[in-house]
Amino acid sequence: MKRGRPSTALVIGATGNFGGVLTRRLLADGWQVSALHRTPSKAARPELAGVQWRLGDALVAADVIRAAEGVDLIVHGANPPSYRNWAETAPQMLKSSLAAAEATGARLLFPGNIYNYGPDAFPRIAEDAPQSPRTRKGSIRVGMEQDLRAAVAAGAKVLIVRCGDFIAPNAGGSDWLSQAIVPRGKPLRSIRYPGDMDIRHAWAWLPDIAETCTRLLATPLADFETFHMTGYAVTGHEFVAALARASDRPVQVNGLPWLALQALSPFNETFRELLEMRYLWQEEVALDGARLAARLGSEPKTPLDEALRQALAGLGALPTPNLSQAA
Repeated sequence: MKRGRPSTALVIGATGNFGGVLTRRLLADGWQVSALHRTPSKAARPELAGVQWRLGDALVAADVIRAAEGVDLIVHGANPPSYRNWAETAPQMLKSSLAAAEATGARLLFPGNIYNYGPDAFPRIAEDAPQSPRTRKGSIRVGMEQDLRAAVAAGAKVLIVRCGDFIAPNAGGSDWLSQAIVPRGKPLRSIRYPGDMDIRHAWAWLPDIAETCTRLLATPLADFETFHMTGYAVTGHEFVAALARASDRPVQVNGLPWLALQALSPFNETFRELLEMRYLWQEEVALDGARLAARLGSEPKTPLDEALRQALAGLGALPTPNLSQAA
């Protein structure tokens, strides 16, 4: 943050889940925010009012460098929708953002996840846990974070905030809740749960992640920093009970049809990517947020029932009276 003027940020992926929520939080906190898009006229929307849209492609380093001139922060929220061509495009988009961070001296904010880890790091993952992924996607994520570390030597500054699976306030992202668990567009009556109901799984509410990021950015940071968010580490039973309270009705639980996904995976890239992450639902996975709590005093944490109520409203999955109240 530069003294004497408002802080400025460039968001890559402002129309996505993470990028959109963080953009709104930065704007609310008084930041001047610009965002990159290949068609700026199509990107503008009421909830992102105040954003200055820049023409450019996240895959083209020169476009990102040009858009990042004069900013204090680059938010790397880019992610191919529904995992399409993820293995090729995700690392390349990060390389573009890193080139801009090195060229401008801006800090790069990167949302980490738990794909980097295998069972040797379970059940409670700290920042210094070994990154021994079991999957192709996990190996790619490890490589991306290695690029982040290497960029620091070239003059970049990096902040990684890692959390469990997103719970998003709006539909349309590549998150488990909206893609695989809760049916969209009708009042919630049943879900498809991917794992053992007795095992704890890590979740995080996107607005809490955004608040965590902005609060960390207001603290003194080294050139390379990593923080883990505890979020919600809950069993399937606890998660379903919270869904029932959020929707004010009983929720029937069915298993996710993994065999059907496997049969269809040769024809559907999203199903292939979901299958690869199945191991994260077969063992207890949680993140150790002690370092974050020590830095901030406490981790931002909206009650799970309230986070799920807002998420269900965004999915059109609340009964009509609750939808009216949410509106």
